[in-house]
Order: sequence, then structure tokens, then C-alpha cells
Amino acid sequence: MGRLAVILGSNALGPGGEEIAAAAAAQGAAIVQRHRAADGTFVLPHAIDHEANLRALAEQGCDRVLGIGSVGSLRPELGVGSLVCPDDFIALNLGDSLFGDARAHSASGFDPRWREEVIAAWSDGGQAPRDGGVYWQARGPRFETPAEIRLMAAHADVVGMTIASECVVAGELGLDYAALCVVDNLANGLAEETVSTAGMEADRLINAERLREGLAAVLPRLGAVGR
Repeated sequence: MGRLAVILGSNALGPGGEEIAAAAAAQGAAIVQRHRAADGTFVLPHAIDHEANLRALAEQGCDRVLGIGSVGSLRPELGVGSLVCPDDFIALNLGDSLFGDARAHSASGFDPRWREEVIAAWSDGGQAPRDGGVYWQARGPRFETPAEIRLMAAHADVVGMTIASECVVAGELGLDYAALCVVDNLANGLAEETVSTAGMEADRLINAERLREGLAAVLPRLGAVGR
């Protein structure tokens, strides 16, 4: 069977990020940091080359991808530190495809069987993620306004800027895709203070440690090298 790939998000770029990547690599998984360019500079969400990232993983023999995403919660009950394994997404701003023919008319989505494996492994290895939920992809890189969050919250549970794009491209390349979303902040308007990058850093540091420990425990259960 093929190899497992883990794509890390912005929650792996700060303090503890290298430990997260090392924990995943130590289990034999192929690693991509989607926000880090080859020269080490930060790549904004809308500028990420998802096709290049995923084609490289396919060339390394990967057949399934676990995408780790930093998200804002659209639900007060999904507090900072919560884990969500979404089963659907809204990405109304996406329209591109790798294909220029009828293959572009695909039904994109998270792979149900692979999702079940991820949820079962994470539940056995530590903090159980919420099973299901809708991910709303905003274009970014700015944070959403409170009015935009109210609109999104009527239809989705978490908001981010990358996972849906990655899922679509993975599917077109024949890679099974599931996402684990880490709540790093309450979306703009849900908390008393205005959302900001600076305000997220302390919570991200705590979440980074949880993520490192979780990956170290979960990846052996997922069969990083083969299944």
C-alpha cells in the first residue's frame, strides 16, 4: 500500500512547529508545510501552490493525505483547542480545476473511509476530534468581519483559508484526503476582543504541543508507511 502524507498548517510554523514536523516524519510520513516556501519564507494562504505540493507527495508514493489546518471557530461551544474532522466544506470562491475537460465536473469532498480511520486513530490515541462539521473556506489573507462570520455561522462550524482547496486538488490527483482542524481562535465577533494574529500566539503554542503529542501517538495507528 501507499505512504501517508501529512500537510501541516500555520499552527506548525511558530514555537514547537519543528517538533510537530519531526514527530510526523519520525513515523515515516511524508511531510509538507503548506505555508513555508523552499527558501523558508511564509506563503500566504491564497498564494499556496496546492498542485505542486500534492503532485510531489504523489511522486513519493503517497496515496492518502492528512491535512492539518488552523481554524477559527464559528460555534461558541467549539472553544480554542477543540479538534474537528470535517465531513463537508463550503468554498464558493473556488472554481479552478487541474483539468480542462469534462473531468473538471467532479464531486469533491473528504474521503469517508479515510476520515473514519483518522477519527478512530485519534480517538484511541488521545483527544477525540469532533466527528463531522462544515469547513468554510474564505479567500484570506485578511480575517473575516463580524458580519461575514454571522453569515458563515448559519451554514458552517469552522472557518479557514486552505483545506477545501487542498481537498479538491488531492481528489483530482487520486489521493484520499481527510482534514484535522485545530481551533486556534474564536472567529471575529464571537469573543470580546477583535481577532488578531498576536492574540492567537499563546493559544497556538498550547495547541502545538497537543498536536505534536497527538501525531506521535496517532501516526503509528494510521500506518504511515503502508496499510
